[in-house]
Amino acid sequence: MVAGAVIGFLLRKKLVEGNQANVEAQSRQIIENAIGEAERIKKEAILQAKEEALHIKQEAEREIKASRGELKDEQRRLNRKLDEVQEELRSLERRESKLQDREEKCRQREKELVDRQKELDELIDTQRYKLEKIAGIDREEAKKLLMESIESEARMDAAKRLVRIENEMKMEADRRAKNILALAISRYAGDYVADKTVSMVPLPNDEMKGRIIGREGRNIRAIEAATGIDIIIDDTPEAVILSGFNPIRREIARLALEQLISDGRIHPARIEEVVAKVTKELEVSIREAGEQATFDVGAHGMHVDLINLIGRLKYRTSYGQNILQHSLEVAFLCGVMAAELGLDVKKAKRAGLLHDIGKAVDHEVEGSHAIIGRDLAKKYGEADDIVYAIGAHHEDLPPRSVLDVLVQSADALSGARPGARKEMLQSYVKRLEDLEAIANAFDGVEKSYAIQAGRDLRIIVDSHKIRDEEATLMSRDIAKSIEEQLTYPGQIRVTVIRETRAVEYAK
Repeated sequence: MVAGAVIGFLLRKKLVEGNQANVEAQSRQIIENAIGEAERIKKEAILQAKEEALHIKQEAEREIKASRGELKDEQRRLNRKLDEVQEELRSLERRESKLQDREEKCRQREKELVDRQKELDELIDTQRYKLEKIAGIDREEAKKLLMESIESEARMDAAKRLVRIENEMKMEADRRAKNILALAISRYAGDYVADKTVSMVPLPNDEMKGRIIGREGRNIRAIEAATGIDIIIDDTPEAVILSGFNPIRREIARLALEQLISDGRIHPARIEEVVAKVTKELEVSIREAGEQATFDVGAHGMHVDLINLIGRLKYRTSYGQNILQHSLEVAFLCGVMAAELGLDVKKAKRAGLLHDIGKAVDHEVEGSHAIIGRDLAKKYGEADDIVYAIGAHHEDLPPRSVLDVLVQSADALSGARPGARKEMLQSYVKRLEDLEAIANAFDGVEKSYAIQAGRDLRIIVDSHKIRDEEATLMSRDIAKSIEEQLTYPGQIRVTVIRETRAVEYAK
């Protein structure tokens, strides 16, 4: 029993010692492997560090090389700029040198001029003394006579120059048209312009304004595009305003809008349809008005386009006077006066009816309505004497026949008739009296007449007191006085008439 235990103890001890030797051998092997692995990792790290260092070195060298290239380019640019600056500096130095030379020459020239001026002054004093001695008058008396002579010549020259300037201004009338138009508009009352360029369309209720405007404004844009008239929708109760200078287009817009409101169907397609329909109806109405006017006057065989233009005058006004009614009135006046003089009554009526035909298109064509009307009458085959009478009815052309004077007189009678142009009789007469009073206040005026509703002032002067040149200056002065003292629409023509009459009696 004891022997077995001893043997077992010895066997375990030997086994333990063997295991310990194995453990130590394994430990030594692990340590050696770790040392080897550490050496390998160390070598790889060193190799990798060397590679990264080499890579960084190469990158740095490339950057240094690029920087050196940029520095060289910048150096070259700086060198070129320096060369340019140096060249500019040399150029400025040369210019400065030239300027100094010129300045020196100018000083020398100035000195020579001063010396020359002194010589001239001495020579003038000498000549003046000799002239005073020869003439027998002193310097002040001579100066007075010279000033009077110069003043007289200056007034003559001023009058001639004024005539020349006025003629040049007539030739430049087209270029000054915008300024004249602006001046004319500024002298009209704003209420008058608003009244004659707008139409009002009544509405059944204010809700209709929204329907006229339409979704996102498409209806109102369609109406304005189709008619060419601006539609103003403001706070005015149960009404919209149509604004535009063309009376035909404004009438088309008014009729079309009234039909759309009564119909109730307001959309872009319907708007275009109604505007086209109203346009055709208005063209028929215009043609019928023209035909009725020619029938009333007895002007047969007239071109159809002229008849349409006469009908368009139904929608034109001048100073509140309807142009078609004015034309008919002028035609009848021309006929009466032609009958009294034993002239062709039909031709006189025809010329009177057509005298303002240019106003049918004067908002589309530049120029005086008399010249526009003359060109239209000539285009559509009217007789030469009628064509000329149309162009001369406002003296754009000088009258050359009795027919021209008849049309002028009838036009003046129709326009100057108190009440014809919606002007109160008292203010009408007062304006004529003021015009004549301004003219009569000038020295040398014998008589003055305000004609053509105050648009023309004729002044007769005493030929013994006023010379031809002074008559031109007087017309200018009177016109200026009228501008300063009176307020009036349009323009007033001032005509000064001077004539010399020699009268002798046979006994």
